[in-house]
This record gives sequence, C-alpha cells and structure tokens, in this order.
Amino acid sequence: MDAFHEELAPLVGVKRACALLGRVRSSYYRRRKPAVDKEPTPRPTPPNALSEGERARVLALLCEDQHVDSSVAQVYAETLDEGTYLCSQSTMLRILRANRATKDRRRQRTHPAKKRPELLATKPLEIWSWDISKLHGPTRGLFYDLYVVIDIFSRYVPGWLVAAHEDAELAKEFLEDAILTQGVARDQLTIHADRGGSMRSKPVSQLMMDLGVTRSHSRPHVCLFTG
Repeated sequence: MDAFHEELAPLVGVKRACALLGRVRSSYYRRRKPAVDKEPTPRPTPPNALSEGERARVLALLCEDQHVDSSVAQVYAETLDEGTYLCSQSTMLRILRANRATKDRRRQRTHPAKKRPELLATKPLEIWSWDISKLHGPTRGLFYDLYVVIDIFSRYVPGWLVAAHEDAELAKEFLEDAILTQGVARDQLTIHADRGGSMRSKPVSQLMMDLGVTRSHSRPHVCLFTG
C-alpha cells in the first residue's frame, strides 16, 4: 500500500492518492515522519516527599506491637487522636507495600500436613472400614441410607443397616452392635472411615473410646477408597 501511494502522490497529489487508496492523510504523513526514540523523563521528587528517616519512622510505627494487628486506617486515626501526623494513609500503604508488609503481619498458626493412613490387616477382626451410601427408594426423590462395615482382611461384612436418614446416634448403635456381636476385645480393632459428619460425631467417637477401638480417618477432601 505504501508503494502504491508513493507512485500516485507525485501524479495526482497526496489528497487524491489518499482518496483513491482509501487512506487517511494523517496516517500517510505519520508514516513518513521519522521515528524518534524519546528517553523517558524522570519523575521529579515532590518537595513534600518523606525522607528515608521519616519513612523508617512510619514503618516502625506500623510494625509496633500495639499496631501490628490494626489496619492502616486505625493506626492513622489513633495517631491523630494522640496529636501526631506523620503522613497520609496512602503513603502508609505505599511504605508497607515497598517493604512487602501489606499482608497480615502476625505470626500465623501452622497446621501439620495430614499423613496418609496406611493400614495393613494380617488377620480378621483387626481392621474394619465403614461408610454410609445412598440407595434409591421406590419413588422418585426418595432415598435410604445404607450403613455398611466390612473387614478388610476377610471381606466379611460384620454388619449392615438400611435407615430412612443418616443419624449419629443410629451410627453409634450400628457400630456398637457389630463390635459386640463379633466379640471384639479391647485394643484389638481399628475402624477406618472418611471424614463425614457421622464418622466424626461425638457419639461415635465416645463409643470408640469406651470400647477400646482405634479410630482412623481419611485425609481431608479424600474419599474413603483412596484415603
């Protein structure tokens, strides 16, 4: 397009050539103008900018023990009430951002990583696993809850129960009946489950403690079969 324009411009003029080629004259002149690399102009320092000592004083104020848990607006208001003005709230935020202190500056509580449970059964009545599943009812939208406990060594089902709903007290009675029916002794059995509400409920936990049964749970957000 530029080559055609250069050929037509001397013959019919720039205006006519731009009209014939469907171009704007300003674009034509802008392309012919040599490009000049401009160096960025440094921004001058404002006359009221804080000095390094003043910035360090503001940062020290924000990181004091009585202010470390407060927001910038709270620190700003408290210092004004005391008759002290160091800088604006936006300047305080810029100082914190420059020192990577805009996030929560308190010491955070750390939680140890959840270990993957690895259970190995060498004989029956050593490790059980139990869960609650939904069963389709006779009509649309009607479901029942199937409670099942299985011995992972023998694959024997010590107990199962179909109920109209899930309930912690019902889960406790279901497990208690299975344990007592099989004659499990104290400190003999480990029962593994996921982290469902009934599995971690107080009635079930108290039952395990009373009968001397070891509890085992899957890691958070991990289903029973892969935990």
